[in-house]
Amino acid sequence: MNDWFDAEQRVERAQQLSESHRWEEALREIEAALEINPNNASWHAHHGFLLDELGRTEEAIRAYRQSLDLDPDDAEVSIALGVDLAKLERFSEALNIFEELARQDSDFEPAYCNRISIYTLLGRHDQAEEMFYLSQELEPDCPHCFFHIGSSLATRGQTERALYCWNRVLQIDPQYPGVRQNIARAHRVQGKPEIAKQHLLAELREDPGNPDLIFELAELALEASDFESARSKFEQILDLEPDNLDAHFELARLELALEEPAKALEHFQAIMAMDPNSDFPGFDVRYAEALVHLERYEDARKHLEDTAHRNEDDVSAKLLLGNTLLALDKGELAADQFRKVLATEPQHPVAHHHLAVCFFKRREYQRGLEHCLEAVKAQPNYILAQYKAILAHLELGQYRQAKAMLTIALQTDPSNTMLQDFSRKFWRLRLRYMSRHFLAFFAGFFVKRG
Repeated sequence: MNDWFDAEQRVERAQQLSESHRWEEALREIEAALEINPNNASWHAHHGFLLDELGRTEEAIRAYRQSLDLDPDDAEVSIALGVDLAKLERFSEALNIFEELARQDSDFEPAYCNRISIYTLLGRHDQAEEMFYLSQELEPDCPHCFFHIGSSLATRGQTERALYCWNRVLQIDPQYPGVRQNIARAHRVQGKPEIAKQHLLAELREDPGNPDLIFELAELALEASDFESARSKFEQILDLEPDNLDAHFELARLELALEEPAKALEHFQAIMAMDPNSDFPGFDVRYAEALVHLERYEDARKHLEDTAHRNEDDVSAKLLLGNTLLALDKGELAADQFRKVLATEPQHPVAHHHLAVCFFKRREYQRGLEHCLEAVKAQPNYILAQYKAILAHLELGQYRQAKAMLTIALQTDPSNTMLQDFSRKFWRLRLRYMSRHFLAFFAGFFVKRG
């Protein structure tokens, strides 16, 4: 008798702890009670609820099943079980549960409501809408239904209709979790960042310290070129979650763009320490780029050669490896990398330009010029390639062609200060190149005369 009383006391204590969100302590109490009496369906259900709060979904599913074994008619526990199965993408099992609930009671609205989100995730939008309208007949003001059908509409690109549904959610339940975040995303799609920002801030007030919300605010700051604000928000995320790989990666990219390669490298290395197999797009090239900026060319070379070996289609890695080899005075090896790119992408403007640089370093101006012209042909606004072509024309004594290329470049980018300055000095540069060739001619003349 004392054991049964102790079990009841523990369950009561678990309920009190649950109200204070002291989930771990509550879990210990309910598990102790179940050891004494494992045949109480509601205690198993409470056990499942606590496991859900702790993110232990697989265990929660087992607890709900144990509850239903003892009380198969508990519809609320069946709903909780179906929701958890859907979380683990066991959609067919979840749908079977909701369909069975609808067969047992055609007026049980949650049996329809919960199928909207599953059909949306499965891309079966017609069925999602069917469930929505069936649910509306039973409960016209269900915020969950409007929330989930809004997601279905947004997935199909029907942003205005999705916004209507999510705003309807706000009317029904102003504190509904996540709805303002969805509204913000829809406004971002529509190119309305300020409205999006206001909704994200409102959601953050309801859920302070939510890393996902802060991350989206940081993205908005990046889009507005407010780099300091973006940096501050990504750092705030790392204060909350030091192992947040996405925040580390975005900070690394941001520091690299702000020409802070040492700071960028710290974040790249943090990611590698936490997840050696991280698959962020362009991670390896950006990591190597930070090394190059720090003039750690050999380290960059080693990393890029490994990257190129693992992924032979990585054009960015080949281009940066070629530039790194140029910095190491290994022009022939560099040229090989640019040729590899051109073997698969014959019109790649950057590869043509960089290969031209390899020829210029060997004073093969004609061959370098040919690749510069190919780069400009592939990308007519490639100012740097045009500039190098002008210099090559001058080296070859082709002054008329150099002037024509300069005119084209200025037409392409009239406000380019480098080109404007070059244009003002063109006649001096022409004289310089002419005199150099003139002196070279006479040097040869006197050598021949002996």
